[in-house]
Amino acid sequence: MQETIEKTKAMVKHLGAVNVILKKNNNDPSRLIPILQEVQEVYKYLSKDVISYVATSLDIPVAHVYGVATFYAHFSLSPKGKHIVRLCDGTACHVKKSHDLLDCVCKKLALTEEKKTTDDLMFTLEQVSCLGACGLAPVIVIDDIVHGQATPAQVEELLDGIIAREKSEAQAAQ
Repeated sequence: MQETIEKTKAMVKHLGAVNVILKKNNNDPSRLIPILQEVQEVYKYLSKDVISYVATSLDIPVAHVYGVATFYAHFSLSPKGKHIVRLCDGTACHVKKSHDLLDCVCKKLALTEEKKTTDDLMFTLEQVSCLGACGLAPVIVIDDIVHGQATPAQVEELLDGIIAREKSEAQAAQ
């Protein structure tokens, strides 16, 4: 019985941010997309538990919430890393060898075609069709900062800087 109580307390705590977001949006089902956007901002993705909880709280079918979450490319149903790396593979970037940048990121972060997020949830790699900066090809965006005419060496340096900062912050927190 105590184990069940502890699990329930943990779930209530985990979903606390969802309750705040739902209340802020007046538990209005017509605000489903902004609710899901805010929830994803907090949790970095939409888990099955969160989708079910939002649906139940808004008194709408889980299938409807799931349908919205899977229809829009903006939503993710799997965990994303703290740092998002978006690599353009549009025509201009492809011609300018964006695949070399992809190889660099994958090697540096031990990612593959199937594995897009590092085990420590520090990085997620997203390949996109276009970033709208064709004149800067090849382009990579790391944490919403655009890096144009990027080279593998520059990308490795950027990733090394983030990794070093994260390690420093983790040590300072101890």
